[in-house]
Amino acid sequence: MPDGTELYARIWRPVTDAPVPALLEYLPYRLTDWTAPRDRQRHPWYAGHGYASVRVDVRGHGNSGGRPGDEYDARELADGVAVVEWLAAQPWCSGNVGMFGISWGGFNSLQIAALAPEPLKAVVTVCSTDDRYDNDVHYMGGSVLAVDMHAWAATMLAFASRPPDPAYAGDGWRERWLDRLEAVEPLVHTWLAHQTRDAYWRHGSVCEDYGALRAAVLAVGGWHDPYRDTVLRLAEHLPRDRVRGIIGPWSHQYPDRGLPPGPAIGFLQETLRWWDHWLKGVDNGVMEEPLLRSWISSSHPPATTYEVLPGRWVADPAWPSPQITPVEYGLRGGPVTVASPQHTGLDAGRFFPFGNDADLPPDQREEDAKSACFEFPVPEDGPPVEILGRPRVRARLRMDVPHGQVVARLCDIAPDGSSTLVTRGVLNLSARHGRDRAVSWPPGATEDVLFELNGIGHAFAPGHRIRLALSSAYWPWIWPRAGSEAGWTLDPAGSSLELPVRTPSPADDRVAFEGPEQSAPLGVSYPETLDGPGPERLVVRDVAAGEWRLEVDPRYGGTRVYPDGLEFSEDARETYTVRDGDPLSARTRSEWRIRLHRPDRGWDTSVETRSEIGCTEGAFVTTDEVVCREGEEVVFHRTWERRIPREAG
Repeated sequence: MPDGTELYARIWRPVTDAPVPALLEYLPYRLTDWTAPRDRQRHPWYAGHGYASVRVDVRGHGNSGGRPGDEYDARELADGVAVVEWLAAQPWCSGNVGMFGISWGGFNSLQIAALAPEPLKAVVTVCSTDDRYDNDVHYMGGSVLAVDMHAWAATMLAFASRPPDPAYAGDGWRERWLDRLEAVEPLVHTWLAHQTRDAYWRHGSVCEDYGALRAAVLAVGGWHDPYRDTVLRLAEHLPRDRVRGIIGPWSHQYPDRGLPPGPAIGFLQETLRWWDHWLKGVDNGVMEEPLLRSWISSSHPPATTYEVLPGRWVADPAWPSPQITPVEYGLRGGPVTVASPQHTGLDAGRFFPFGNDADLPPDQREEDAKSACFEFPVPEDGPPVEILGRPRVRARLRMDVPHGQVVARLCDIAPDGSSTLVTRGVLNLSARHGRDRAVSWPPGATEDVLFELNGIGHAFAPGHRIRLALSSAYWPWIWPRAGSEAGWTLDPAGSSLELPVRTPSPADDRVAFEGPEQSAPLGVSYPETLDGPGPERLVVRDVAAGEWRLEVDPRYGGTRVYPDGLEFSEDARETYTVRDGDPLSARTRSEWRIRLHRPDRGWDTSVETRSEIGCTEGAFVTTDEVVCREGEEVVFHRTWERRIPREAG
């Protein structure tokens, strides 16, 4: 780097004397262990197809030098630009560079593209966002995302505290580790200090200026990933001759990995067409593909996992699509008061589905019973009601307290009464006039609010019913506010649901993808542990205390042994508790235990972290602890405690 810091890289190159384009994946998730199995699936594959494929650890992580910073901070992005320019200058590189990545790597691919380094010609961004405030792990509809504001901050604290590996970092690994630990700061302190869409969140949000994106963008998402709306926005706002979008049924995973829900596609082959066109100038017809190719799921029973979802691919030549018509469904009935129990939301499923067995929402009938529900039948003798895009809810509300939130779920109700979650949306009522400000509700006032649900492609079958369920609580996704237990009163006469109804097109039948291809696997083994895995999601009710507890095992990887001799173990547990009738009882807790061990070198290190968040009426209260050991010796121990004023979220 320009300041002399060295970033650790692994480079796969084709066997050729000719210079080739370079592809860069750049993130903090430790290329020599955590992402190594995934990296091996794709980087050698790209090298075998004529590209130098490069994986780089962000400064302060893995075996890279320097100290860790905030996510997507100015230093990280400047380093990324420097890496792009370094790659372009290598004698084995043609001078053209592409960036790709999923999640963090997809985020900074877009953000670095917005800085427009000259060699960067194309980007493939998967499961990423253009909006760091309202479409990330921190806030949703202006409300604090308790489930991932907490869990991801705790996860990154555990990541930043892990040591470099002496097998790759050399003899100076320990000094580098201790220096890194001195700079570690829980990210939740910063995230909770910015509760409205201010300059902090505008940094790195490419939606602030789509015109800054000069590279061609292939945007890919999944309907079970929280970031899928970014694909729709990029398709709408970027020049049509530089963007294409694909949205499948997938979770927060690369679409070739075969993890539920499927079907998987030949994602690497699809991206190769993109790289060949933009980095090698090959006229292969990739820009003749429809602007947006989407999966529309058919009605299906509720389940927490699906190997393959029923449905079909469709093609839209523009976005917004001429095939889509907004259809308004008026709500009926008299005014209804909604004061949902605080544990409403325990059946929400995982915010970040990863393809695990308990990721997706189960039958929603229990959640529906805690909500105000409005139904619209799909005629038995007609076609399915097919939607594609973002539904909208208009709600006329009366509230007697200054703060609250409204949660909308769209469900598919089968003839047997089962309720399958289709999509959902949230509005913090303090953010009803914009995410950049907090405006208290005048107690006793009635106002109309309008908000969007997350995008979806779904076909409601004939004989089914479309259900809109509205609740005033959604724990642990949304952090409750004091007084919100009073709820609000909905006037159906001024309220409606708007669905983006799509008419099928003959072009839909022409959408097809090859089957998945990948490089040979790395050969990691996953030994069984003595106690075995516990439940992924466990709900516990303390009847006497009126308390509900959700225990989550995120199952990021567990114990594994790598071909280079590294023994790696990782155990995490998240806990979310709340008592009915008491929003201030909400608590989150995350515990991580990581061990990295090389028996042949006598190297044995461990990291333990504990993170907790609670709240009072006026503040969030956070506690974080890190303990690091080399063998039995504690080499680092620090505890942080903060009270962060609750001003908006």
